[in-house]
Amino acid sequence: MPESDLAWLLAAFALVTIMFPGLAFYYGGLLGKNNVLNMIMMVLSSLAIAAILYVLYGHGMVSGSSIAGLGLVGNPLEFIGLNGLEVDDTSGGAQSIYWVAFFILFAAITIAIVASGAAGRMKFGAWIVFSAIWLTLVYFPIAHWVFTFSNEETGYVGGWLRNVVELHDFAGGTAVHMTAGVGALALALVLGKSRTPQAKPHNLPMVILGAGLLWVGWFGFNGGSAAGSNFLAQYVIMTTLLAGCAGTVGYLIVEKIRDGQPTTLGLATGTIAGLVGITPSADAVNPLGALVVGLASGAVVCWAITWKQKLGFDDTLDAFAVHGIGGIVGTLCVVLIGSATAPAGVTGVLFGGDWSILWRELTAIAATCLYAFVVTYLIAWVMNKISRIRVDEETEYRGLDLSLHSESAYTDSE
Repeated sequence: MPESDLAWLLAAFALVTIMFPGLAFYYGGLLGKNNVLNMIMMVLSSLAIAAILYVLYGHGMVSGSSIAGLGLVGNPLEFIGLNGLEVDDTSGGAQSIYWVAFFILFAAITIAIVASGAAGRMKFGAWIVFSAIWLTLVYFPIAHWVFTFSNEETGYVGGWLRNVVELHDFAGGTAVHMTAGVGALALALVLGKSRTPQAKPHNLPMVILGAGLLWVGWFGFNGGSAAGSNFLAQYVIMTTLLAGCAGTVGYLIVEKIRDGQPTTLGLATGTIAGLVGITPSADAVNPLGALVVGLASGAVVCWAITWKQKLGFDDTLDAFAVHGIGGIVGTLCVVLIGSATAPAGVTGVLFGGDWSILWRELTAIAATCLYAFVVTYLIAWVMNKISRIRVDEETEYRGLDLSLHSESAYTDSE
């Protein structure tokens, strides 16, 4: 790997790590002040758990050759303990030590988003166990489906969505965002509604700071997925910027029409929605298309957030709407407005492209969402049957910060 490429990828890695305190601040600020530290701990512990599991067996499940050639999951024993990857791999391929580290961050941010479905209601010990099982049974297999390419020369068999269905997903609209959004919904359904009245965000400046850090990290997330210091990296950084800005506008327009006034929270949520939407399509749309992706994602997510009141589920931090629905919108934009002039060279059906792309993307959306929802629900349901995973009523009313961690984010005077 040229030194210029490695330098950019290491910088991108550093940018992605910023997403963890960013998400912790974003989610923490959205909650009441008695649960903020618990949410920060859930988000940041996700990185620790994902790193340990990925080194032990996760890399084999994600990037290893598919068991029995089925494309469903890689061999967990192939790179156990990262055996064989200690050498200096100058090729920059999927088995270089850099990509192992990068994929750890992908796994960690995905389970960290799922934490939103448990906001203010789940025992911390139960969260640790749940997240470890969830990564093993949900994220690692789906990441294999989406991120692992086959190699006919070596007989290496990758994931079925990427190699058989030929899904186009630049940086994880399916494996990261849909999986996390649907997983958060399933976990929230098992835990049930909050016993306490829905607290307003206790610190909106904290939310804005978190959203800003996430946006910075997103440039590394998408830019690093370009695999080098090249034109593709430049291109997806531009489309990421445009979609984030347009997502803000799309959300605020719908919010103004629906509620009569735009809000700071709406601004932050719309930005994140636009960034989610561009993740699968960053290399497939032109600059005007990136604006459309952002506008559509922001607008649709603003509408989708109202579903929880109508349908009666308690997705407290709206991960299902922002990441699940936002990821679907971005993936469908590849189908509709993919541009032949963009680096991916995918022509959307509105520009005369082959309609076969529609079934490919719809198959990926359906398979990812169905598998993630069902398996997440079963994991949480079984754990709850073995030992109740939700905190008791007194703990919930008191707040998880003091009850579970003997800490408070603020002094009484504040």
